[in-house]
Amino acid sequence: MPKEFISIELLNTINQIAKTAGEKILEVYSTAFEVEKKSDNSPLTMADKLAHETIIAELNKISPNYPILSEESTQIPYKERASWQRYWLVDPLDGTREFVKRNGEFTVNIAFIDNGKPILGVVYVPVTQVNYFAAAGIGAFKQLPEQSATAISVRPCPKGKLAIVGSRSHTNPAVQQFIDNLDQEVELISMGSSLKICLVAEGKADIYPRLGLTSEWDTAAAQCVVEQAGGYLTNLNLQSLVYNTKDSLLNPHFLVIGDKSKNWLQYIT
Repeated sequence: MPKEFISIELLNTINQIAKTAGEKILEVYSTAFEVEKKSDNSPLTMADKLAHETIIAELNKISPNYPILSEESTQIPYKERASWQRYWLVDPLDGTREFVKRNGEFTVNIAFIDNGKPILGVVYVPVTQVNYFAAAGIGAFKQLPEQSATAISVRPCPKGKLAIVGSRSHTNPAVQQFIDNLDQEVELISMGSSLKICLVAEGKADIYPRLGLTSEWDTAAAQCVVEQAGGYLTNLNLQSLVYNTKDSLLNPHFLVIGDKSKNWLQYIT
């Protein structure tokens, strides 16, 4: 599935896979589900498992020759992953903490990676049925339930109040210091999961500073969305995040930026 095979038809297929996974998640969401703890103390539910199984099965049907790396996969050593030029990168349920809190702010994330770059991404919100999707050469879109998809884009940095999006469940002093250092009035929007990145992509927020740990499956799909919407997801040297380049699957600290004309790095201390 090189770039020349990326198409609207493929994007629509992945959208449907994400929605099917979302239906499986909602089946569990409506029950008194149990919460397990993974080795890193993060939560795991039957919804994570069912969504994972659904996505893996469907992706194997449409592209059996490409590997799949999912948050719920057995850990695959870098020695094996290093040979992957193209692969699927999946977070079957991004925002399990938000799922457990039942606040609706969780997503299904499916990305296709080509030479370290996400060139297709789908971020689906099961509770609201809102879908963000993008692909290289096609653009970035948002679709509300029962409506046609519309193109989305980042906004220029406003001269007045900045909209800063932050994590609902992972606040820290470094982010607060960044906000305190800003030289404009700030509106802080708290949000869970990869929806934070999508808010920048659709022009509802100006920046999302993530000065804490995330994994590659947390960001890939939404990175494609924000980049195709004209924005950026970069490390603290303003270089785009790349994938599958090392043994660890942890991301560096990063910024999601709508408008690069403002010198955001000056506010990081």
